[in-house]
Amino acid sequence: MNNEPLKIKRKGEDGSRVITVRIKEDILESLDKLAAETNYSRNELINVILRHGVANIEIE
Repeated sequence: MNNEPLKIKRKGEDGSRVITVRIKEDILESLDKLAAETNYSRNELINVILRHGVANIEIE
């Protein structure tokens, strides 16, 4: 049996932060549908979409 300690990082030490946002019901339903179709979690999908949006937004 291996007696080495189990090492885990504290939550939040991966560069992520927990925030609260309000999302319209229809958008949430669409997100959940996309998450189910792509096998992403809702959180992963939101991060992918936000990263793309921030990188590609044009301000006029």
